[in-house]
Amino acid sequence: MNIQIINGPNLNLLGVREPGIYGSSSFESYLPQLRQRYPDVELGYYQSNIEGELINHMQEVGFTCDGIILNAGAYTHTSVALHDCIRSLKAPVVEVHISNVHQREEFRHHSMISSACKGVICGFGLNSYRLALEALLDLP
Repeated sequence: MNIQIINGPNLNLLGVREPGIYGSSSFESYLPQLRQRYPDVELGYYQSNIEGELINHMQEVGFTCDGIILNAGAYTHTSVALHDCIRSLKAPVVEVHISNVHQREEFRHHSMISSACKGVICGFGLNSYRLALEALLDLP
């Protein structure tokens, strides 16, 4: 099974950016743990701060991989383009957030991409990615 993890803007700063909200671990330190826990799953990883690059990468992998775990960061709340991209892909997409966006600022309560995704997981820290992976592995 081939699952792609795609992170959007500012997620390259995990472990540094607002550790009270996002924790003190980088994603790069978490990814080996996921790979070790799921040795039979090929886990690809991509991060960009640029919306168009996220779309290009999703179009590149979204017709051949078995699923995408997407943390679109702030683009979650603004991007019709990501929504349209997700709807065009063959692979199911699970929207992920490290924090519980519904306990945060009002503008974070609405997602432009949720309706295009298979499901949404938020609020479990970096474990949100593991939960999304479990959900994708359980799909028929």
